[in-house]
Amino acid sequence: MEFSLKGIALPVEISFIKISSYQGTTSTDNIKELIGLKENIKDKDIIIIEDIIDTGETITHVVKKLQELEPRSLEIATLLLKPEVFNKNIPLKYVGFNIPHKFVIGYGLDYNGQGRNLKDIYQIKEL
Repeated sequence: MEFSLKGIALPVEISFIKISSYQGTTSTDNIKELIGLKENIKDKDIIIIEDIIDTGETITHVVKKLQELEPRSLEIATLLLKPEVFNKNIPLKYVGFNIPHKFVIGYGLDYNGQGRNLKDIYQIKEL
């Protein structure tokens, strides 16, 4: 099953933010906001679409920042979730797949900027 935003028959605005919290294969407490949100989201319904959520540090940071901008509603969708390390009390509305606590690349996920272009998702072997 393939999903496309083209199949949604509602008025939709799309914005991108880029956040980084990894160094190599390790999640850090240092969250870097690389590209920020420019649009006004006050009184709008927002769905954050994440590629992967592990401990929840990054999504907690994003939710906090977006809630300061007073959206009407805020929900989270993620393709991948690592439930054994997710330790935040943040409701995840949509979860594609639960995966083990392993480092993965491909399908847009990267390791130090590489591997995003792989058409499938692969686990990195232990280094």
